[in-house]
Amino acid sequence: MAEFSGVGDSPARGDTECILEPLSLPESPGGVAAVQSSPYVPCIFCTERYLLAEQNQLLKHMIIEHKLVIADVKLVADFSRYILYWKKRFAEQPITDFCSVIRINSEAPLGKQDNYFLLCDVLPEDRLLREQLQQKRLREILEQQQQERYDTSFHSMCMFCDQEFTGNRSDLLNHMAREHAFNIGLPDNIVNCYEFLAVLQEKLDNLQCLYCEKVFRDKNTLKDHMRKKQHRRINAKNKEYDKFYIINYLEFGKSWEEVQSEDDRELLDNPEEDWSDWEEHPVCAVCLFCEQQADTTEKLYLHMQKSHGFDFPKIKSEHGLNFYQQVKLVNFIRREIHHCRCYNCQEKFQSKGGLINHMEETKHITFLPSKPTWDQPQYYFPTYENDTLLCTLSDSEDLITEDQSDDVPVVSEDISSLKALKQSSVLNQLLCEESKSREKL
Repeated sequence: MAEFSGVGDSPARGDTECILEPLSLPESPGGVAAVQSSPYVPCIFCTERYLLAEQNQLLKHMIIEHKLVIADVKLVADFSRYILYWKKRFAEQPITDFCSVIRINSEAPLGKQDNYFLLCDVLPEDRLLREQLQQKRLREILEQQQQERYDTSFHSMCMFCDQEFTGNRSDLLNHMAREHAFNIGLPDNIVNCYEFLAVLQEKLDNLQCLYCEKVFRDKNTLKDHMRKKQHRRINAKNKEYDKFYIINYLEFGKSWEEVQSEDDRELLDNPEEDWSDWEEHPVCAVCLFCEQQADTTEKLYLHMQKSHGFDFPKIKSEHGLNFYQQVKLVNFIRREIHHCRCYNCQEKFQSKGGLINHMEETKHITFLPSKPTWDQPQYYFPTYENDTLLCTLSDSEDLITEDQSDDVPVVSEDISSLKALKQSSVLNQLLCEESKSREKL
C-alpha cells in the first residue's frame, strides 16, 4: 500500500519561496568548463560518483541507498548539471521541501514502512530547471549546427566508394544520397556530423548492417545484403541516432515520436476540416545533368532547358513518349551520366564536369540517340533508388481531352449469322493453319 504526500506539504516553505527570477546553474570550483569536462556525475546525497555513461547505475544507487526516484530522466537535457543543481539545493533544505513522499507498506507496522521520494516537474522549481537546461542545450546545438552549415574545412571520405570530400559537409551527404541511395536526411537537419559519420563508419567496419544491425562474415556479403534488401538507410528506432537530429532538441519534455503522434492526432480529431486551400509540397527532384534540385517538375524542366539546353517536355511531345518510355529514358540518361559517357557519341570522360561541357558544346545533350538504344527493358529499373523525378512523370495520353476521345468510333460486329461468323473468323483460320503444320511434322 502506498501513500503520496504532495510537494509543499512542509509548513517551513511558505508562499514566499515562489521562484520569480530565472535560476542560475551552480559552478564547480573549476568553473563551468570543469563541469563540462568532468566525465563523472556525483550522487546527490553522498560521495559516490559514476561515469556519465553509467547514468543508470547512479539512478539505481540513489533509489536503493537513498530512496530517491527522479521522474522522466530521459527528458533531462543536461543530466550532469541537473544532478549538481539538486545536490546543492538538498544540502540547503530538507528533501521533503522538494519531493513528493511515497510511503510503501503503509498498513504495515512502522518499522516495516519505507518512504520513497519522487522528484519531478510537478515542482515548479524542477520544471523551470528542466526548461532552462533544454533552452541552453538548444542554443548550443543551434550554434553548433550553424557552424557546421558554413564550415568549409570539412574533410571526410565516402563510406561506400572511398571518394574524398573537402569543403562543406553537404557535398558528402548529397553524394551518398545521389550516388549510393544512402540518405540520412537533409544536411540542415543534422548536427555533430563528424561524430554521426564516425558512428556509422564504425558499424560498417564491424561488418554490421546499418538498418537491421545484423553482423556478416565479410565486407562483400554485407554490401550485397544492404543492396538487395534495400538496407542502405539507418534504423529510425535506434535511439543512438537521436542526438544527431535537430528535431530531438526542439520541444521541452517531448521526444520526436511524441511530436509526430500529436500531429497525427490533430488530423484524426478534425476529419471534416476544410482542406480546399491545402497545397502539396513534393520532395525535391534532381536534375539529370547536375546537382540542382527543384520542388516542382516545372522548375526542374526550366532549369534543364536554360542551363543545359535539354527540353524534356519538347522531347516528350515530339517523340510521343508514354509513361513507361519516359521512365526508361530517365534511367538511361542517369546511367550514362553516372558512367561519365556521352549518350550520343559514347565518348567517356574523367569527370561529369568534362562530360557536360562536351555535351553542351557539341549539342549532344539536346537530342536523343536512336530509340532502340534507350527503349530497353533493363531501363525499367531505376538507376538511383531514390530518384524522385520518376514519381513526377505523367503519361502523354493524359493530355487527350474528352472531346478527342469521343472521336474514336466503336463498330459492333454483326452476329446475326453466328455460324458464318465462326467459319470466317481469323482465329478459326489460324487454328486450321496450325493443325495443318502439325500434320506435316
